[in-house]
Amino acid sequence: MVAEVGMPRGTVPVLSDGTSLADLVDVEKREVSMRVLSDPEIFRLELERLFRKAWIPVAHESEVPRPGDFVTRTLAADPVIITRTRSGDVKVLLNICQHRGMQVCRVDAGNSNQFRCVYHGWVYGQDGRFLGSPVKKEQMWGDVRDRSELGLPEARVERFGGMVFATFDPAAPSLDDWFGDYKWYLDLMYDRTESGLEALGPPQRFTVKANWKCAGEQFNADGYHTLTLHRSLFELGVIGSETTGDAVVEMAPAMYGVDVSVPQGHSLRCIPAETTFSMLLGKDVSGLSTMERLRALPPPGLTPELVEHLPRRFDKDEMRVLAETAPQVGGLFPNTGLVSIWQPSPDGTMGSTMTWHTFMPKGPDEFEFVNWVLVERDAPDEVKEKMLKASVRAVGSSGTVEQDDAEAWPSMHRSSYGAMGRRQTMKYQALLGVNEPDDWPGSGYVYDGFSKDDGQWNWWLRWLQFMTDNPW
Repeated sequence: MVAEVGMPRGTVPVLSDGTSLADLVDVEKREVSMRVLSDPEIFRLELERLFRKAWIPVAHESEVPRPGDFVTRTLAADPVIITRTRSGDVKVLLNICQHRGMQVCRVDAGNSNQFRCVYHGWVYGQDGRFLGSPVKKEQMWGDVRDRSELGLPEARVERFGGMVFATFDPAAPSLDDWFGDYKWYLDLMYDRTESGLEALGPPQRFTVKANWKCAGEQFNADGYHTLTLHRSLFELGVIGSETTGDAVVEMAPAMYGVDVSVPQGHSLRCIPAETTFSMLLGKDVSGLSTMERLRALPPPGLTPELVEHLPRRFDKDEMRVLAETAPQVGGLFPNTGLVSIWQPSPDGTMGSTMTWHTFMPKGPDEFEFVNWVLVERDAPDEVKEKMLKASVRAVGSSGTVEQDDAEAWPSMHRSSYGAMGRRQTMKYQALLGVNEPDDWPGSGYVYDGFSKDDGQWNWWLRWLQFMTDNPW
């Protein structure tokens, strides 16, 4: 089954050369024009039609633990301040002075009772309220607008797993509705204990010279690229073994599993534990009960002690998926990557990494890769330290995985600029089709077998819906 996209009800954008935006995604052939990876007109439309409306993660609540704490980030091209107020609320404020448009806060993080623009001195409270400006008696804000109208625009905010999501669209659905059936899988990855998660310091942030969509669609269950782009993982024995030809599939069982997509555009991969990382530990978990499996190979980030708490949180079907075919890698539409994987350590023991990535566009030609390393609050300090080291080795600016990806994405982007390159298409014609296992308890479009193009194609259909229609 392919996710359905309704016929556009509104006005479909037409680019300056007369090309309809809808024509850049061939739904029948399942092809996408390379032009979408570099066209500045398309990027401007994305800012308005997609990023202004979508729920986007911008911080983790543990980054602003105390009243007055704040961090600055971007929500696509818009600068924002994430701050915790005196009442304990977390707010996301547009970081643009309402007087002349300069950024109000120009540092990455800190603690403050107010924000003062250096240009003309307009001052705003922790909650974004306009407090005043120099030479009060001269009333330099005038008398056209009431003071209550001059505060920093505030985004809607909801949280999951401690991640702070924001949207500037008052009509957007709730965050739970934005997740849809994907929430069932997210809980298994990032909402497993009463104390929840914390971020290990500020996220890594680095710039990739590529269009953000290169990364966005890949994280939507593109397992196939691991065979070649991440071949070093096999050569080093991190997953599977080095081999050649078609035999690599037999030695790379992580290519087989259960992929899941939902109509909201999110996808992920659920990979059998006993055929992947457990074999590196020399453990045969195939004949064990659910709890015995979980004790032998705790889900990434959990200790054997924390595993004992799982039955309080999950039912038997959820526990079985966690033990046998846990969700490990995925993407939240439009620009978020999720990683919750086991990670062998140099000393021969098994570590793990739990991270969130966002691919925040800085323009049509580059994006900021933001990488949060997460841990369970109740995990021992030595486990947190081990996870931090494992994450740095695997993902982020110095990780073996992202170094490979950062080679492919800019190359794709550069290819889209040429007179011939922009006429080429990206092809998503290898579909597995919905074939849900009889005993699979999760919802969504479920694809059992070799990881193919289903998740990425569903991502593009959701992108097309935002760009040519009203997604709500």
